[in-house]
Amino acid sequence: RYVNGHAKKHYEDAQNPMTNHKKTEKQEKVQHTVCMDCSSYSTYCYRCDDFVVNDTKLGLVQKVREHLQNLENSAFPSDRHRKRKLLENSSLNSKLLKVNGSTTALCATGLRNLGNTCFMNAILQSLSNIQQFCCYFKELPAVELRNGKTAGRRTYHTRSQGDNNVSLVEEFRKTLCALWQGSQTAFSPESLFYVVWKIMPNFRGYQQQDAHEFMRYLLDHLHLELQGGFNGVSRSVILQENSSLSASNKCCINGASTVVTAIFGGILQNEVNCLICGTESRKFDPFLDLSLDIPSQFRNKRTKNQESGPMCTLRDCLRSFTDLEELDETELYMCHKCKKKQKSTKKFWIQKLPKVLCLHLKRFHWTAYLRNKVDTYVEFPLRGLDMKCYLLEPENSGPESCLYDLAAVVVHHGSGVGSGHYTAYAAHEGRWFHFNDSTVTLTDEETVVKAKAYILFYVERQAKSGSDKL
Repeated sequence: RYVNGHAKKHYEDAQNPMTNHKKTEKQEKVQHTVCMDCSSYSTYCYRCDDFVVNDTKLGLVQKVREHLQNLENSAFPSDRHRKRKLLENSSLNSKLLKVNGSTTALCATGLRNLGNTCFMNAILQSLSNIQQFCCYFKELPAVELRNGKTAGRRTYHTRSQGDNNVSLVEEFRKTLCALWQGSQTAFSPESLFYVVWKIMPNFRGYQQQDAHEFMRYLLDHLHLELQGGFNGVSRSVILQENSSLSASNKCCINGASTVVTAIFGGILQNEVNCLICGTESRKFDPFLDLSLDIPSQFRNKRTKNQESGPMCTLRDCLRSFTDLEELDETELYMCHKCKKKQKSTKKFWIQKLPKVLCLHLKRFHWTAYLRNKVDTYVEFPLRGLDMKCYLLEPENSGPESCLYDLAAVVVHHGSGVGSGHYTAYAAHEGRWFHFNDSTVTLTDEETVVKAKAYILFYVERQAKSGSDKL
């Protein structure tokens, strides 16, 4: 059975291919499902979670490779020729950009889709345009995972190699370094993707994944790995030596502080009040992002101009998140004074704002049988998002410390979480770009504000500005 994906061609159980890369009689008698990359024709076995090194005695893997090559060469030659011409022209034109009448080089680099990996590409491009976060990784010295006899050889990280040979931080660093250099139109993040497969089993395979879920897993694993050693020096020491990420800006989550918590870390205060005796309970919860509901009264509005009445704004979503809420019968609060579960109210306050405020709009929700998408347009500001009214102690904040400017937006196109497509808009040196996998195009602010945002990245404003507030 031949399946054509984005950048992968799958040939499942082709002529009962028995890939004897495990070199055991038991394995040779088992049917394997393999995936072949048509750019390098390397073969991966889903059953063994490993790359195929040896072929069968009958050369069945080579036959699969030749079959795919023949299909690639024979499939619609005229269309392929026209597509190649378009790609060549677009690559040439995308590298030239007119600014103030003069032509300059466009240094943006796209990320190749490895087979429904747009969810990963959109997050990586967004993070690469958060300068303080990106620069930290790019300035880290390289870590050579290969030495001795294996030096210089291509190494695939698999389950059998052990965790010591896998570094998410290193592959993330390499990917960020490859972007914005202008040396190539698109970069293939396959090494990073293989490490993701290794340490994040939920993202194995080539099915569509949720971009927000991937972002959380990525930041959590970067945070955990950064707490380890780095060439004999603790990464926490490196973080402390960076004056721009001082101790006052840290928010510890699951251990020592890292650049992840220093940039994205904030603190919520959760207040719960018993409606029977009035007892108040407070606790502080660290966060890396805030997930906001789209208020129910706006959920039927699918487009910006479809219906009359008020438009849903980011302020509406933030207010819904922080407003006083009475918990329903399924969320009764265990009151320590009453000694039993009672009706109660809940309210969130932001005790500490992060340097980068990541806001996730809950566009996917479960019904009885499936997961639906809320396609409502939510109006959001490019500049001057004022978070002061959501702070627990606004009087202790500076005049500019609560203002945020937009750095990046992740958009989901389509109707379902397991389908559709992800792209990202991001600002770089005062210009907005649209990142659509390998394709990067210059865009304008009017296009960005019309996007149906899924994830918004706001950066704390440093200098005073006269921009309007939300």
